[in-house]
Amino acid sequence: MDIIYWIIISILFIIAFVGLIYPIIPSVLFILAGYLLYGLFFSFEELSVLFWIIQGMFVVLLFFADSVSNWIGVKKFGGTKAGIWGSTIGLLVGPFVIPVIGILLGPFLGAVLAELIVSRTNWKNALKIGVGSLIGFLSSIVTKGIIQGIMIVYFLLKI
Repeated sequence: MDIIYWIIISILFIIAFVGLIYPIIPSVLFILAGYLLYGLFFSFEELSVLFWIIQGMFVVLLFFADSVSNWIGVKKFGGTKAGIWGSTIGLLVGPFVIPVIGILLGPFLGAVLAELIVSRTNWKNALKIGVGSLIGFLSSIVTKGIIQGIMIVYFLLKI
């Protein structure tokens, strides 16, 4: 039965990493669910208060990394708040409108359209801001992937 429990926990961790590509999936909740299932299936004894405090700090860091990466990507390339919002909306809508490639086109097009429509930016600058949004999104994936990896490794070391 232990093998089945570990398979379930592993699937939750894998889904968390899929959430890096599809941001509609709340990655951190799947990681935390894996920890909780471990506690229910085996024991919470290894998961001390310090463990939960450290994991809580990682959760805050994940949200911070996600927001800051997008913000820096758009701002560094001259974008406005409209570009940041457009990028975020595009990131959430893109995969549903254009499966697979929409995950990359969504933030780009969202930032470009928001800058053109709301901020009345010219095409050249809007495209540059769209590239910044894409760079921010990709750097966010890498950063969050590293943080999630550290969270899971720390969990495995504690148990």
